[in-house]
Amino acid sequence: MDDNFDVNRETAKIKKGGSYFDGGLFQLIAWSILGFLITLFTLGICYPWALCMVYGWRINHTVIEGNRLKFTGSAVGLFGHWIKWLLLTIITFGIYGFWVRISLEKWKVKNTRFQY
Repeated sequence: MDDNFDVNRETAKIKKGGSYFDGGLFQLIAWSILGFLITLFTLGICYPWALCMVYGWRINHTVIEGNRLKFTGSAVGLFGHWIKWLLLTIITFGIYGFWVRISLEKWKVKNTRFQY
C-alpha cells in the first residue's frame, strides 16, 4: 500500500513540474554503438562528434523541475578544445590529462541550457 502511494506521489510530481529522464535504453544503446563505430572508422578523429551526439541525446531527454534541458554544443567547437587539450597533455608528459575530464565537464555544462 505504501509503495503505491509513493508511485502516485512521484507521478503527481512529474505532472506538476518534477525532474525526470524520458530517454529509452534501446535509444542509448543505439546512439552509443553509432558513436563507437564513428570513432572506430575515423580512427578517433570524429570522437568529439560522437561525444556531442551521445551527450546531446542524454541532455535533450532530461527535464529538471519541469524545464527540459537542451544541449547547444557542436563537434566543431569541441574539436578545437580537443586539439588544445591533446597538445597540453603531450607538452606536460601526460600530466594535463588529469584535467581534461574536468575541462570536458566544464565545456558540457557551458553548452547546456534550459529549453523555453
